[in-house]
Amino acid sequence: MTFQLPFQPTSRRIAVAAFAVLTALPALTGAPASAQDGMKEANTLQTTAARESGRPAYSPATAVNFKKEDNVFVKSALEVNFTYRAAFVTLPLFRGLSPKNEPVYYIITDASDFDVARKMGLNYAPKLRHAVGDGAQRVTLDDGVMRFRGNVDFTPEHLVIPGSMTMPFPPKTAKAGAVGDAEWSSMVVLPSGVVLNVQMVNNASGTHDRVKSIDLQKRTVTLSLLDGFQGGKQYYYHLVTDVSEELPAALENGVHTPRLAKVLGYGQSRPSDRSALLGFSPVLNGITDTKTHQDQGFAASIANAGIDPINVFPIDPDNDNRSQSNNYSPLWDAHVNMWTEKAVKDGKMRRITSFGDLEGLVRDGLIASASINPPGPGNSYVAGLRPTRAIINCPVIAQPNLPPQ
Repeated sequence: MTFQLPFQPTSRRIAVAAFAVLTALPALTGAPASAQDGMKEANTLQTTAARESGRPAYSPATAVNFKKEDNVFVKSALEVNFTYRAAFVTLPLFRGLSPKNEPVYYIITDASDFDVARKMGLNYAPKLRHAVGDGAQRVTLDDGVMRFRGNVDFTPEHLVIPGSMTMPFPPKTAKAGAVGDAEWSSMVVLPSGVVLNVQMVNNASGTHDRVKSIDLQKRTVTLSLLDGFQGGKQYYYHLVTDVSEELPAALENGVHTPRLAKVLGYGQSRPSDRSALLGFSPVLNGITDTKTHQDQGFAASIANAGIDPINVFPIDPDNDNRSQSNNYSPLWDAHVNMWTEKAVKDGKMRRITSFGDLEGLVRDGLIASASINPPGPGNSYVAGLRPTRAIINCPVIAQPNLPPQ
């Protein structure tokens, strides 16, 4: 089972054609026309949101004063609750327009431009500049109101039925609770070329499955978070917004966004790679018994009514590092791993807590690429595992310093 779950020109004509290509390069690559244009767009978005919500736009002076040990990355967050298995974040809500000129409401979590990210209190993700192309959507701005080319249908029923009591994965049924149309992508390219990570959470058809509460008048939305491991530490709280393939979208309550699959760069996770993606590693067949506090993976999630699969991630957002070599991206390239027969037989299964831990387990023959991963080269960044060719958009919100569970 896979997650796929597509007469010679004259010298003058050559020169004209070459000039046309060169002058079009900023639009093709997503390079901002100027840093000033991106900042103007950020300002108009914030100004309109402040006027419509009655709440001051984000700035260091107006931001919520989170504790240092909370380690909140998305500074524009209005509240973050760290309750184990029930964590959530409250974010500002922005109004936009659908292709049919209907109001829609969305959040912004990441930006490809350092100054825009700093101004709006977002994660800085310079790799997103590589998302420009078939996997993104270009939008227009009119007085701070974003007009989208695509839309999301929130009417489908979210449904996951385990395969069996003893083998919950693969599920008998896995249907996402929302689907984007052919034009919808959370990778939004502004007229300046700046790329924002934008997720629609409400429109005329309904509301995102991760929404716990929403206030369209005050322009706030509260969404459930997922847990994870990074660097040996738990509570790597992230928000799944949308997913390129339906099965993981159903498992993690995200919008199924087929256009996202066109973002290039599978299996390429180094800062020098021309890729918007960053490798991470979900577990396929981990321990399912939650009483052990070692439960982890897709099987555990399905067997326990959709609890967090507790995936393994490589790095934190690095929002003070304005370098283009900053390797953080919210577009996570799934390299699903699975415990080998030897590991299961010898009782070696447990929670995987870091990329270093993962590398050791692969080296010892206890973990391998999951059977669902298609053939192809392994990725040295992710312990040599093969990419699954599924993109999970999950911006990282916080990683608090709390006692482990």
